Amino acid sequence: MQGWMFDGLPLLRYEPTEMRIRVRAGGTEIADTTRAMLVWEPRRIVPSYAVPLADLRCEPAESTVEPVPARGRLLDPGIPFVAHTSPGTTVDVVAGDTRFAGAGFRLEDEALAEYVVLDFWAFDEWLGEDEVLVAHPRDPYHRVDVRQSSRTVRLEVDGVLLAESSRPVLVFETNLPMRYYLPRADVVAELVPSDRSSACAYKGHATYFSAAGYTDLAWSYAEPLDGATQLAGLIAFLDDKLTVSVDGRHREQRPSPGAVIFRDRLGLKQTQQQS
Repeated sequence: MQGWMFDGLPLLRYEPTEMRIRVRAGGTEIADTTRAMLVWEPRRIVPSYAVPLADLRCEPAESTVEPVPARGRLLDPGIPFVAHTSPGTTVDVVAGDTRFAGAGFRLEDEALAEYVVLDFWAFDEWLGEDEVLVAHPRDPYHRVDVRQSSRTVRLEVDGVLLAESSRPVLVFETNLPMRYYLPRADVVAELVPSDRSSACAYKGHATYFSAAGYTDLAWSYAEPLDGATQLAGLIAFLDDKLTVSVDGRHREQRPSPGAVIFRDRLGLKQTQQQS
């Protein structure tokens, strides 16, 4: 099934949404529309919003931003917006005296001729109806299930116990491996706050911790979004390279393109020599 889902990635895909989408920057309204399109450029794994030119509250203008090569089979949210994979024209978005360089893209597609795709990260605030959107538009075909469990989960790295819990919260997310979120009281490794942070469209803003001599090995959501509130304050580990056992049985992680991207983006780096 995963292979089937990824088969469509080489194509330009789009579909309308009836959700009211508003875009703001520095108190200035950039767009307000109930006719937005969700657009996936080829090889992009998350969508962008395209808004009708008629609903743009500012002007698109010719841009001098140089395109960025779109390298790699899959383009995750960390790849710059200006790395386009469809024919089209990069434009600046001009709001009063502020110019958002390269923040728009006019696709050479007949169905999207009157639309401009907007860079989510170029603007301060996005609202879906009256709720703040985080990180990128939500994919209607992406699912996140959060479930309380009584399975016993044990995590180790280099023979060192990190955590053991019989009250984990399990997260099942499309195209990603199952993740274990554990009560902090069940984590025995020292957690040292790091400078890294990240944002997830489905779970919210995460902060990271180093542990057992590895940087950014664990993370937590202090105030998760609706649908993931059970994760508040719990600790998850990047267990891709850890020794994981569940109910006493070693767990082999299933291969997943999404997991590879996540691991490569986050990394697993030693901060000190392990003894």
